[in-house]
Amino acid sequence: MTTTTQTADTQVNNLPKPREEYTSYKVKMNFFSFLIDFLLWSYMILVSWKIVWERLILGLRYPDFSWNQPLIALGAGFVVAAALYTTKMSLGRGLTGIMKRDENTLFMKEPFSFVLIATVALTFIASIYVSQISIYEFLSESGMTGAKRIFTALLTPNFAIFEEALFAAIETIYMAFIATAVALPIAFVLAFFAARNLMNGSRLTMTIYSVVRFFLNVSRSIEPLVWAIIFSVWVGIGPFAGMMALCLHSVSSLSKLYSEQIENVSNGPIEAMMATGAHPVQVIWFGVVPQIVLPYLSFSIYRWDINVRMATVIGLVGGGGIGTMLMQYQGLAKWNEVGLLVIVIAAIVWIMDWLSSKIREAIK
Repeated sequence: MTTTTQTADTQVNNLPKPREEYTSYKVKMNFFSFLIDFLLWSYMILVSWKIVWERLILGLRYPDFSWNQPLIALGAGFVVAAALYTTKMSLGRGLTGIMKRDENTLFMKEPFSFVLIATVALTFIASIYVSQISIYEFLSESGMTGAKRIFTALLTPNFAIFEEALFAAIETIYMAFIATAVALPIAFVLAFFAARNLMNGSRLTMTIYSVVRFFLNVSRSIEPLVWAIIFSVWVGIGPFAGMMALCLHSVSSLSKLYSEQIENVSNGPIEAMMATGAHPVQVIWFGVVPQIVLPYLSFSIYRWDINVRMATVIGLVGGGGIGTMLMQYQGLAKWNEVGLLVIVIAAIVWIMDWLSSKIREAIK
């Protein structure tokens, strides 16, 4: 009895006191506030140095860079942040709410708001210079002459290659169709393993969910253009490489859309079937599938539409179809032929867009 009482007393004594909690919270918020100020001022000093001083004032187009410069900016940022931290110029204290403010004063009229505005302005100026935006080069005589020559050729297409372009376009459409058709059943199955509401029953199922989600996110984050390059090396240049690239990306994208649709289904029918002791497969087939059929069809048609448009792009890296023709003629600077291919691609995209919209309307 005595031991139990002592244990309870020890647990009570170990409980954090309200004042200790408040002190800990205050220390934490001050740390984050100072960190915001420190990083912000370091960034502003570095951008002002490299862009405003070296490029704008000194006029250096390619200024020298060394890693000592960011370190110096961090040191200077620390000093400035420490000097201004207790003043109303501290953006960190203003954003975290630990600064006492007059409720009648608007947020944008506070002194720390001018620091935020200055940061955005500096970022805008830096973006212009890093992007090398030049009105002079855009309006230069040589550039305008080259652009005029290309646009003139594009507007006078060479119809002598129409038959070749038509067969390449057909190849592109079939490639997109087979990629979509192969991806659909794979994505359909994977979507159930990637739906949190169906996989949160045990650690094993949650592990499967995490692994499937991880691979879907990784494969989806790599653009089809990159996959087409990989498969062009793997299986050789041609429509098969393009089909594989489109298929892989379609599986990951459709699985995500399908799984999110599953996570949004009504739980009522599922819980009712589980209460009757139905098998998990029966729950999915009779409780989930009827709720997702129409969205699945809509997503699938939309994905085919995307694949047709994407197939013209991956051809640029050896994925076959009309994109490969476009790359070849563009490399030879045959702009009249490129003009015809652009017209054919635009016609395909327009027809597919019109067709898919009609099918989606019919499904609704």
